[in-house]
Parts: sequence; structure tokens; C-alpha cells
Amino acid sequence: MDKSLLALKGFKQTMALLTVLALLQGASIIFQAKYLAETITNLFNGEKLSDQLLPILLFVVFFLIRQLIVLFRDRYMQYYSIQSGSAIRQSFTAKLFTLGPNVTETEGTGNLVTMALEGITQLETYIKLFLPKVMNMVIIPLMIFAYSLLLDLRSAVILLLVLPTLIFFMVILGYAAQRKANKQYESYQTLSNHFVDSLRGLETLRLLGLSKQYDRNIEQVSERYRSSTMGTLKYAFLSTFALDFFSSLSVAIVALFLGLGLLDGSMVLLPALTILILAPEYFVPIRDFGNDYHATLDGKNALQAINALLKLPEKEKNDSQSIPAWHGESELSVQHLTFKHDDDRITLSDLSFKANGFGKIGIIGASGSGKSTLINVLAGFLTPSEGDIKIDSKPIGDFSLTDWQSQVLYIPQHPYIFNDTVAGNISFYTKGATVDQIEKASRRAGLTELIASLTKGLEEEIGESGRVLSGGQEQRIALARAFLDDQRKILLFDEPTAHLDIETEWELKQNMIPLFKDRLVFFATHRLHWMMEMDKIIVMKNGQIVEIGTHQELLDAKGHYYELTQAQMHGTEVQNG
Repeated sequence: MDKSLLALKGFKQTMALLTVLALLQGASIIFQAKYLAETITNLFNGEKLSDQLLPILLFVVFFLIRQLIVLFRDRYMQYYSIQSGSAIRQSFTAKLFTLGPNVTETEGTGNLVTMALEGITQLETYIKLFLPKVMNMVIIPLMIFAYSLLLDLRSAVILLLVLPTLIFFMVILGYAAQRKANKQYESYQTLSNHFVDSLRGLETLRLLGLSKQYDRNIEQVSERYRSSTMGTLKYAFLSTFALDFFSSLSVAIVALFLGLGLLDGSMVLLPALTILILAPEYFVPIRDFGNDYHATLDGKNALQAINALLKLPEKEKNDSQSIPAWHGESELSVQHLTFKHDDDRITLSDLSFKANGFGKIGIIGASGSGKSTLINVLAGFLTPSEGDIKIDSKPIGDFSLTDWQSQVLYIPQHPYIFNDTVAGNISFYTKGATVDQIEKASRRAGLTELIASLTKGLEEEIGESGRVLSGGQEQRIALARAFLDDQRKILLFDEPTAHLDIETEWELKQNMIPLFKDRLVFFATHRLHWMMEMDKIIVMKNGQIVEIGTHQELLDAKGHYYELTQAQMHGTEVQNG
């Protein structure tokens, strides 16, 4: 049992309930066998069937009690597993929001999607099957063994001696299956990441003529996953065979000695028949546990993967300092800012810049220059390793201040579209918005044509279970969110048009520019035409700021910015390094 199950809400009460249910089920099995054996023995001794109505009725009663216990237990565990899975899903999602986009880079998008969807479903199966089977395996065989001791010592000893053999094989095969299942889950995570990444970059791969190469790559990963799955199934089938073989053999041995006892007169029919009926029931909980153990391995692996992510250190919200609302006279000063990863890899090194009041600051550089990392630091997703940060001459440790983040709007490359209506998605961060305000924000973001084409207009459902939007439409939804929330005066853009075609980008640009008015804007991109709209440009290379100035000043200086413009004019890209 994974120890993290102990932390589940209601775990102790659930285990107490399962203990009581297992005791009642064990008692029902014993009384069911007792009255069935009594009925058969009486009939064998020549008594009339009409005289057996009471033991037959009692047999039926205990049989029905047993089935009702199983039905109630299964329904309760279904409910409990769904509730537990829902709670874990909420914790998992909240953790992802807390960790920010940086976690997707380290863990992989496909892996996180797999954990959030299939992983938690497998976890629910693990909880639903594993817990009741464990309690039944611990309690019911002991009850049957104790009752068998009262009837025939030799049969009880046979049952007791076979049990360690079964457990021994279960342990050996279980460890082997666990290793195979771990490899299978790792292959599945790799496959998920490869598939999602290839799917997201399909257009680019086709443009570069690399789609066939990635087809082969996914095929190879899929083959590794297939092989590991088949290896796990081999151990599962072997384990099932071992359980069935030894339990059947032990029942046969018990039957043999009971038969010999009946022949030599040392045993009477009623206890012999009762033990013979109970012997298979003695092994049923063990066999059920062994069979379902392999079905729950993926759930256990998923739980371990989710717990590993939940244990990742997160940035604590800094509520100890307060800063005023950003206005036209505000000043942000960043001096010697450095960001270092856990592996001591430096992404940002000794960055210094200032921002005053409302204005547009472009952040440009080749791929890997540190633009997105800087935006993530400004958003508070990442904590700088070093740096002197001041707002209106007041020192702050980093950008995780609640007062800062409550003033920030962050628009990434791929804004998330929730499974909700168009209106619900636009007003997701501004719950008190009226219909008129939502419609106005939609018009300003250029969504009028899209909304008019929808059957239900603003009430049309979009997202995972609704209408699928294009990349440009998703960005317009994100812009509408920004237009709707006019209280936040700091805008952070992280390559918002990187994966859009030129025509769509030009249309979005016309909608974006009015959004910049009376706001402090940090716009990270590698597309130079945006720099014409910026009041100041930060040029980055290898995680450092190499130039700061206006577009014309930087062109006249003929430095790295000039090289970037020349490279884009000739259809090439300046390399970092």
C-alpha cells in the first residue's frame, strides 16, 4: 500500500467501514456454508426436503446478506474513489497554477496531461479496488481458518501451510510485475510527451519536411511502450496461473484428507462438507487481490508521479509587503537580476533596466536568449537568484508580491480556453462583468465575426467539450479578457503571435495596439515588426541584456539588434553564442 493513501480525506473512516464489512462478509460466508452443508447432509441422511426449509431459508438469507454487503461496499468505494480523485485533481491543478508554466518545460506537457486525466482515473481505480481487497484478504481467511479449527484441525493446518506459499509467489511475481509496470509507465510518459509535442508542432514539422522523421520517432516510442505492456501482462498471467494452481491444489489436498477421514470413520459428513465448501472461499480474497493487483499498478504509479509533483517546492505568496497601484508616475527599477536553475544552469545573468509609468517595452532576441524566462520572472512564476528590485524606490524581494500580481495580465503563446461558454471564458478573471461589458470587450478584441457565426453567440460552449477554436481565435479570447479587465495596468506578453500566420498576426496586431494605452507593457517576441510600436527595446543574447534603446537608436548603433534585423530581412536567424 502506498503510504500517501493514509493522507486521503476520510481514509481512517473508510478503512474502519471496510473492516466491519469484511467481518460481516466473512460471517455470512461461514453461515452460508454451514447451512448449505447442513441441508445437504440432512438430505443425504434421508430426511425430507420439506423439513429443510429453515436451513435453506437461512442459507438464502446469508447469501443475500453477502451480496448486499458487496453491493454496498462497491458503491461506497466508487463514491469514495471519485471524491478522492476529485480532491487530488484539484490539488494537482492548483499546484500547476502555483508552479506556473516553468513546470511544463521540465515535466513535459504530455506527461502532465496524462497525469491530470488518465493518471487520476487510474488512481481512482486503484483506490476502489485495492483497499477493500486488502481488508478482505486480511480478515476473511483468518475467520475461515479459525472456524475450520473448530471442525477439523488437520484441514485447518493444510490451509494454513498453503497460505505462505501463495504469499511467497505473490511477493516474487508482484515485485517483478512492479518493475515491469514502472518501465511501462515511463514509456507511457515518454510517448505522451512525444505525441503532444509532435502534434503541437505538426505544421512546423511539415513545413520543414521533418514530419516523416517524427513519425518514425513516435513509432519507435510506441513500440517500446507495446513491448513493456506485453512484458507486464506476461507477469500478470503468470501470477494468476500460480494463484489458481496452488489454491486449487490445496483444495484438492483438503478434499483428499476429508475423503480419507470419511472412509475410515474418523470424520463425519457435516463438518467435512462444511470445510470443503469453505476451502475455496478461503482462497478467494487472496486470488481477488492478486488478480486486481496488476490492474491497480498503473494507479499506484500515477499516485507516486502526482505526489512527486505535489511535493515540488513552490513559491510562497508574498503578502508581507504592499505596493501602490501602478500609475503614470510609478517606477520599476531592476538591477543585477540573475536567474539560476537547480542544476546551476544560468538563464538570466546580471540584467539591469528601468520602467517608468505607462509605456511599451519590447523584449527581443533569438530563440533561447532568455525572453520567456524574463517574462516568467516578471510574472512571479520564477524567483530570481540574485537582484535588486525596487518599485517607487521601495525594495521588494521578487515579483511574487500579491499586490504586484493583482495588477498583472499575462498573455502567453497558447492561452488556455476553459470548457465553458464564450462569455464565461472572456469573463473568467472578471466574474462581475455585465453582458454589455463582455460584448464591448469582444468587439475591441475582434471577436464580432466569430460570435456572429456561432449558433448561440456568447453562450456557445467552447473548449475541450465544445467548439474548437483556431490559434488566432484563442488569442482574441485572451485579448478580450484583457480589454474586460481595465483595472490591471501591467501587461506581460510572451510570444503571443509566435505560431500564427502573417495575416492573422496582422489582424490581431490592430486589436492589440489599443490595449497598450495607459498601461505598462512588456512584449517578448522574436518578430521585429512589433518593435516599431515599442517606446523602448531590451535586446537579449545568451541570457544577458546587450542593448537598450529605441528602434532607431539601436539601428544606428549597428549592434546585435541591427544584426537581428539584417538576419530577418535575409530569412535567417542570428545564433546565440
